[in-house]
Amino acid sequence: MNADTQLRKLLNERILIIDGAMGTMIQRHSLQEADYRGERFKDWHTDVKGNNDLLCLTQPEIIKGIHKQYLRAGANILETNTFNSQVISMADYDMQSLAYEINVAAARVAREAINEFLAEQNLQPGDRFVAGAIGPMNKTLSLSPDVNNPGYRAVTFDEVADAYYDQIKGLVQGGVDILLVETIFDTLNAKAAIYAINKFFRDTKQAPLPIMISGTITDASGRTLSGQTLEAFYISVMHANPISIGLNCALGAEQMRPHIEELSQIAACYVSAYPNAGLPNAMGEYDENPEHTASVIAEWAKEGWVNLVGGCCGTTPDHIAAIARAMKNYAPRELPEMATA
Repeated sequence: MNADTQLRKLLNERILIIDGAMGTMIQRHSLQEADYRGERFKDWHTDVKGNNDLLCLTQPEIIKGIHKQYLRAGANILETNTFNSQVISMADYDMQSLAYEINVAAARVAREAINEFLAEQNLQPGDRFVAGAIGPMNKTLSLSPDVNNPGYRAVTFDEVADAYYDQIKGLVQGGVDILLVETIFDTLNAKAAIYAINKFFRDTKQAPLPIMISGTITDASGRTLSGQTLEAFYISVMHANPISIGLNCALGAEQMRPHIEELSQIAACYVSAYPNAGLPNAMGEYDENPEHTASVIAEWAKEGWVNLVGGCCGTTPDHIAAIARAMKNYAPRELPEMATA
């Protein structure tokens, strides 16, 4: 049974759990510049501290350990540590040439974590998946970085698509089960990622992997950063035929609630949601405890709005464990008849 068939079977049976924040857990290790560099990059010509994706090469055991903590908490879907692993974002560290290698390594580390977890728990494979995380990029196609020149763009569609193509190639070569285009604040960037996914599978003649898409409503306006309403965003990406569409980041569960309700009413596919642990405090940290986050998400599940839930910024294995416990009490959102006909 392939990943798409297995996922759909499980999603019809229960609410699946996505893991929590990778960055939050990396911060707990208090890594320094030398830790990020490792032996291989000890003489690199720029600072690399903060390049969390690089840790897939220099500190793979730390990344694997974080993955396993989320698996023990009840996660069904692990996101690879590849949020910025494409040549455009990696240019911040002059590490463009490493993008493909990082994606391969990240996928393999996540797969190793699942295999080791299954062996430890004496479980059979079947309901644990690796999702290749494809982030929004640090350059946007819809907005100018220069307020005095609104027509200027720092990057072209082809450059973005090519960068994503290279990332997708690495993730697939590394063995992911799902491709997750996430934290979308500019739908045109997401369209470039979708285009790159379709082109990769056409070029290689491989069977396509299931696609998950997750956007970001940035504030109380109910719009993405590039100005789209939730319905407009949904319509703009549904041509990708994703297995799920949802929201993550920017908002805590309480603030995300009306948008998840709206999405559940219009989506012809499964609905995902992984909010932050509340809103950041004055220090940029997240204070919302696991029980509160889980209680709000439980309200969504009770209403029949969601199929996949988890956590974004500030969430930990404790948050995911609390969410997983709460979801056992609820049935998954049913697909509308038009989607199952």
